[in-house]
Amino acid sequence: MNNRADVALLCLTGFLRSFATGLMGVIFGVYLFRLGHNSAEIGILTAAGLAGMAAATAFIIWRGDGIGRKRAFIAFSLLSAVGGAGLALTANFSALLVLMFLGMVNAMGADRSAAYALEQAALPGLVSDRQRTWAFSWYHFVLDAGGAAGALAAGLPVLLSRSYGMTILAAYKAVFLGYAGLGVAAAIAYSLLSRRIETAKAAPSAQKLSPKSKQHVFRLAGLFAIDSFGGGFLTDAVVAYWFFRRFGASEAELGAIFFTVHVLNALSHLGAGWLAQKIGLLKTMVFTHLPSSVFLIAVPFAPNLTIAAALLLARESLVEMDVPTRQSYVAAVVQPHERTFAAGVTNLSRSGFWALGSAIAGALMQGVAFSAPLIAGGGLKIGYDLLLYQKFRHIKPPEERR
Repeated sequence: MNNRADVALLCLTGFLRSFATGLMGVIFGVYLFRLGHNSAEIGILTAAGLAGMAAATAFIIWRGDGIGRKRAFIAFSLLSAVGGAGLALTANFSALLVLMFLGMVNAMGADRSAAYALEQAALPGLVSDRQRTWAFSWYHFVLDAGGAAGALAAGLPVLLSRSYGMTILAAYKAVFLGYAGLGVAAAIAYSLLSRRIETAKAAPSAQKLSPKSKQHVFRLAGLFAIDSFGGGFLTDAVVAYWFFRRFGASEAELGAIFFTVHVLNALSHLGAGWLAQKIGLLKTMVFTHLPSSVFLIAVPFAPNLTIAAALLLARESLVEMDVPTRQSYVAAVVQPHERTFAAGVTNLSRSGFWALGSAIAGALMQGVAFSAPLIAGGGLKIGYDLLLYQKFRHIKPPEERR
């Protein structure tokens, strides 16, 4: 098996995982609301899944390369299947809290799992420095194509209910069992990876990281934490729930909106690869992310569903352009054998603060203002962009130094 085959398999597993995440991002909050859970409980359950992702990411920092990337990939996929099955089998809040954590159920709508962090570490080792940003761009194009298809599949519960005379809750449970099946399918695909995805040298501890890499990694992780805290207010589950309650959007309408969101995200990743070649990785990250936050803050002030959806889509056409460029930048400013550690730490900071933001989002909706998470999240993201550019504008990746 050559490097291209491994890259193709990582794209396939990413597609399956993103399909499941795109689906969950739209239906998770609506399903829990139909079960009788309130906004605060929905926020807490969303946070539990993100906390499970953070714990799994911490594990790969500690032991990911030690036990082998392939084994970790398979284990994470099977655990995600457990989370999907749990949603189908119980409505009890306490049981769901445990199962969302163990299954690392991601209701963000965007894949930010431990497997995703490991793929970030493995992918640069399969391509050259010149190909690295484009490899991440195409990889994320595939991921968002999966997320778009998953969001479109959010109409399945209603379709099953109408076509087969099922209750709406029974239809949701059937869909969650399908979600569990996607985890099993991803585990099978991961089992076909070659040894090329493993690192030749074990990931270092923080003490053994080179001083320059340590400074870059922990400074970036701190800044990413700010971005992710704001992003935790803006998971797809929360935004879909906001549209559902604010404008009465149906599951089919939400599916169409978030299908378009993921299509725009996917296309923007290819735009990011092109733009980064013209103006550099860091400028691409900041100059596309800032206006997207302005669009987001405008969404709660929209008078109707059409304008609100248009503002959201304007935001989504830009907001993900920093993702492949950010990951390429992190991989570029550390040594190859430090990439699992760097990807793990930066993703851990993101997952942990996403979980915190998600837990607070429900409380903000219920106790402050229903639209508070959108405004607060956008404001935090603007602050992150300004700080990132100030701190890192002079640190260039190897291909830009040449």
